[in-house]
Amino acid sequence: MTASDTPPPTHTADDPAPTKDRALKPVVFFGSAAVILAISIWAIISPTGAAAVIGTGVGWISSWFGWYYFLAATLFLLFVIFIAASRYGKIKLGPQHSTPDYSLFAWGAMFFAAGIGIDLVFFSVAEPVTHYLDPPQGAPETVEAARQGVVWTLFHYGITGWAMYALMGMGLAYFAFRHRLPLAIRSALYPLIGKRIHGPIGDGVDLAAMLGTIFGIAVSLGIGVVQLAYGLNFMFDLPQGLPTQIALIAIAVLMATISAVAGVDKGIRRVSELNVVLAIVLMVYVAIFESPIQVLNSLVMNVGDYVSRFPGMTLDTMAYDQPTAWLNSWTLFFWAWWIAWAPFVGMFLARISRGRTIRQFVTATLVVPFLFTLAFLSVFGNAALRLVRSGNTQFGETAVAAPEEGFFALLDQYPGVGFSAGLVVLVGLLLYVTSADSGALVMANLSSHLRTPTTDAAPWLRIFWAAATGLLTLAMLLVDGVDALTNATIIMGLPFSFVMFLVMWGLYKALRKESIRADAMLSSLPATISERTTIEPRGVSRSWRQRLARVMNYPGKRTARTFVDEVCRPAFEEVAEELRTQGAEAEVTEGVDSTEVEHLSLTVPMDPEDTFVYRVWPREAPTPSFAMRSVTDDTYFRFEVYLAEGGQGYDVMGYGKDQLIGDILDQYERHLEFLRLHREISGAALPEPG
Repeated sequence: MTASDTPPPTHTADDPAPTKDRALKPVVFFGSAAVILAISIWAIISPTGAAAVIGTGVGWISSWFGWYYFLAATLFLLFVIFIAASRYGKIKLGPQHSTPDYSLFAWGAMFFAAGIGIDLVFFSVAEPVTHYLDPPQGAPETVEAARQGVVWTLFHYGITGWAMYALMGMGLAYFAFRHRLPLAIRSALYPLIGKRIHGPIGDGVDLAAMLGTIFGIAVSLGIGVVQLAYGLNFMFDLPQGLPTQIALIAIAVLMATISAVAGVDKGIRRVSELNVVLAIVLMVYVAIFESPIQVLNSLVMNVGDYVSRFPGMTLDTMAYDQPTAWLNSWTLFFWAWWIAWAPFVGMFLARISRGRTIRQFVTATLVVPFLFTLAFLSVFGNAALRLVRSGNTQFGETAVAAPEEGFFALLDQYPGVGFSAGLVVLVGLLLYVTSADSGALVMANLSSHLRTPTTDAAPWLRIFWAAATGLLTLAMLLVDGVDALTNATIIMGLPFSFVMFLVMWGLYKALRKESIRADAMLSSLPATISERTTIEPRGVSRSWRQRLARVMNYPGKRTARTFVDEVCRPAFEEVAEELRTQGAEAEVTEGVDSTEVEHLSLTVPMDPEDTFVYRVWPREAPTPSFAMRSVTDDTYFRFEVYLAEGGQGYDVMGYGKDQLIGDILDQYERHLEFLRLHREISGAALPEPG
């Protein structure tokens, strides 16, 4: 996004953010860093004691909150589907005139790479085989057990988990890009607690998100270390012990640091696109040798099983004969893991989704990555089951006991294992890095005050969080390997799940409020005005020649400054003066951004109701190719209108003073009508950023 595309600053008058663009949030940074370092040092010094405490915590949570994880995951899914299918789905994650920053392929690639790590390789063979040999319900090693094996794997990687990402992503993007609040978890609570998001409550919410995030990422990195260490042993006979794992963690931290410091466009985006292409190559390679017809038959059957069984599985706590150990190892772990990743992936998806509608965002989040996951799991999961069902018991035992070996053992059944194994190591390393670099970037942003939602934290902070994640991964591997990481995630995911319900509540209140505002705008305008696509002030007569001259004009910087001096400032001051005469408080403020042209704001506080804000903001845009030949400048200036809820998508450059006053009054009347309707419908006012 260029400087000329930048909307008004993220931080509002209510936000006590420091003047520096990338200053630390002391409580969030030092609090989370202290907890992570303390846990890491404790685990390294006393791995036995840490394992005992973590095991006790998991036992308590599974006994008391197992049902809660099932219910919460289902409610998150129902909520995002409802929002996307309702009238709220048309609302943009940004000003109404905003457009997406990334192509559909780049956007989808980053969705997949950020939301799924190397664990997909780790579990795509091991989980179906495990459920086939030891299903939670029914007899093992039957056709039904085989179908359950793939369906349970799809269930754990399916739309339920992606709904958690969708919830956090649309909430954060909505408040950041449409309401100009910081791109942080606390912003989603603004409709509930107002300005207090900038105090201890907001710090606590962001701190909980940081802890859940780093443990969630550490699980993926721990799995990745184990998977890659065996891959190197398989290919080059390198030892799998702790020295190799430490070296892999160091390499991943270094690569993640380079990618995260490079930023989203140059680093994470390119790695994500390469990652998806290589994963598709690997999948097609195996499918060809496995028999494409058999792969397609299995894929279609898996889709049917998933669709038909999903409603019963989503709330199946197996209460009559509950397999507690199985639930802890699989469903409870996966739901806690998705929750732990939700703040991190949600923030990242929000960061790359400006300009999409809520419906587009939710649909893409639920469908695009899942289709890829479905294909990947169907190819490798069914191939593994075919091998076990053909009588290869040794392969089945290996896949269950050592999942990192199972994937390579499967590849060893096909020609060209050197190529396919090397491809797996490369894909695994890239998945490993994309999880680490996007995690480091998000944690750095979450622990910083940033000027805009698209501003990233200082490079040193991204380096710090990449290193801290590596340290925590190493500590948990010393405790009890992957099991310690999965158990710690179940514990850390619980507190943030409560925050997610608050995000649901805050987002729904804000969307409902915006819907009321839209109704107010329509009901306060005459039919001839409300039907127009371009808003014009009422009571102003304009000849067709004046209108044509305005739309054919592409003014430069000097004309823009003259417009401010001769039209905007007098109009704002006259309206403010008249409002004060009528007994209202009104204030006009000015500022200058990177365009070096003044912007003006008219603010009318209405405590305890929502403040009225009307801004005209200069935006430098490329001169279109169809402009008249007399226009020689490459860029021209627009003055776009912003209200408290965001940009309105129309330009007032070329208005006369009376015309601009008319537009201010139009918006003021709509605001008053919105307050009236909102009070009648809800009986209370919600706080409004601005």
